[in-house]
Amino acid sequence: MKKILITAALVLLGAGVASAQKPVVSADGGLTPGMLEKISATYADNAYDKAISNALAGTSIATLAINADNAAMIDTHFSDRVKTKGITDQKSSGRCWLFTGLNVLRAKMIDKYDLPGMEFSQSYLFFYDQLEKANLFLQGVIDTRKLPFDDRKVDWLFSNPLSDGGQFTGVSNLITKYGVVPAEAMPETFQANNTSQMSNLLKLKLREYGLEIRAAQKARPAELQEMKLRQLSEIYRMLALCLGEPVKEFEWTRCDKDNNIVSRGTYTPMSFYQEFIGEDLENNYVMIMNDPTREYGKVYEIDYDRHVYDGHNWLYINLPVERIKEMAIASIKDNVAMYFSCDVGKFYDKSKGTLDIANFDYDSLMGVTFGMDKKQRVQTHASGSSHAMTLIAVDIVDGKPVKWMVENSWGPASGYKGCLIMTDEWFNEYMFRLVVEKKYVPEDVLKMLDQEPTLLPAWDPMFMMEE
Repeated sequence: MKKILITAALVLLGAGVASAQKPVVSADGGLTPGMLEKISATYADNAYDKAISNALAGTSIATLAINADNAAMIDTHFSDRVKTKGITDQKSSGRCWLFTGLNVLRAKMIDKYDLPGMEFSQSYLFFYDQLEKANLFLQGVIDTRKLPFDDRKVDWLFSNPLSDGGQFTGVSNLITKYGVVPAEAMPETFQANNTSQMSNLLKLKLREYGLEIRAAQKARPAELQEMKLRQLSEIYRMLALCLGEPVKEFEWTRCDKDNNIVSRGTYTPMSFYQEFIGEDLENNYVMIMNDPTREYGKVYEIDYDRHVYDGHNWLYINLPVERIKEMAIASIKDNVAMYFSCDVGKFYDKSKGTLDIANFDYDSLMGVTFGMDKKQRVQTHASGSSHAMTLIAVDIVDGKPVKWMVENSWGPASGYKGCLIMTDEWFNEYMFRLVVEKKYVPEDVLKMLDQEPTLLPAWDPMFMMEE
């Protein structure tokens, strides 16, 4: 009898202990103490993990993940290369799109006129870019003022009133409207090279103006335009203080490669462009994309993907990467540089100036596998076009490209002599946009432009401004 009572007591005690234990899985989805205990128990804390932890305590992940098997510098020979001279520097600004677009035109002008070198003024076009973007925002607020404040488009407008980033559509729209000037006609200022503070103040003022417009619900269209004109006048003043007023007329002397004077004249920004470049930027170029999240062979348009309100949204043709390479190679072989954009931060080795998926071995360092493909990275916002550069070279071996080179705008001391070299494998995974002249685009691809484009919202991942 005593034995039975002891056994029963032990059973009841066990039941009490069991009932006191916290459940491992949470019924409401929260992280419970039981879950945390089970999770922490999986951490082995062995000698290997301790060594990695010690190293990570005082060293960057990228440094520790450098792949020693890939430490040698990539061969810097290229079978085909566009003639270029000089490296530009956007400094602490997000104007890569502007530098890249102007660098494409600069290479053409240097080659056409056999110049010792030259550079277009980025400040000149940047002034009008910021003014036009301010107008784009304010007019967008006027257009949507009847919508509730929590409407997705209204929210997007107030989240993105202005930026110093952009795409080739901005280059083409702005030059077509305002022309270009050489760098010495309107040089860089501190604010042009360091845009964050100026940009923050402009955005703060624009948001205030946006609220003012939305509050004027009973205003007539003409009154709203007068309000916008007053607001833009203040934005113009802020820009003029930071960047200087855009030059309207200037003198320029053209010299040959031996610095002999060839001509000297007085120009306006538009007459300068028409004389020395003179091509139709808005109709002579096609943006090609590699977006594996959408159907290939289709044309897409992104709402508000422009810098000028009275311009047009940029269209892109979505194609497999191999088709894009065909056009890029044709352009390079014909000595024509291209606007190119990619996810530059991925697997970038600053010391060598290379973009190579074998540069870093994060899997071995962390003991996990990073297995998403390009489509999945785009879908989950893990990757997207972040930076524009000028595509100038390809190395073809046995009929296939093995590596590519871009002229960057981070100064001559950055990367490999101011350029970045990317392997063909990296190109496949992290290139997104290429702007190419129509003469290098196959007829079947050009015919795709006859399609009615699919309109994508402004918050689509492909909208990401290149900086």
